[in-house]
Amino acid sequence: MTRVLYPGSFDPVHNGHLELIEVASGVFDEVVVAAIRNPQKGQGLFSLEERKAMLEESVAHLDNVRITSFAKLVVDLAREIEADFIIKGLRAVSDFESELQQAQMNLAISGVHTVFIPSATTHSFIASKWIREISRFGGDVNSMVPPSVAKRLADRQTG
Repeated sequence: MTRVLYPGSFDPVHNGHLELIEVASGVFDEVVVAAIRNPQKGQGLFSLEERKAMLEESVAHLDNVRITSFAKLVVDLAREIEADFIIKGLRAVSDFESELQQAQMNLAISGVHTVFIPSATTHSFIASKWIREISRFGGDVNSMVPPSVAKRLADRQTG
């Protein structure tokens, strides 16, 4: 059985993330999606618990995907869950440089390899930071996020 770890902040989860999860679930036996609060990204829009719930709602149709959260090194979680690989999505060539360095560092300190999965052109422009910004100003992001996420974003604007 091949288990992979897909770590990220997922604040919020969007269709690009969901695409990567769906591709991975078709390639690997088990996908563990792990949400983290990334201190480098500042205060999140959604709490870790909310992000975990949105992920669970968004992947409910995938039997071989489970959701968790963590507050440690990605490689420590990878070892803990006995992941064979870490997976990362690539939207553009510019993503590759930083993701490659991170993958090499993770490999050096843990022996866990990273597998890169490119996004489809239809999702390559989507980023959580843009979703948050557009939503904050009342823009329509419904086509870029799962329905449960769109509802939570709308509730944030009206609540």
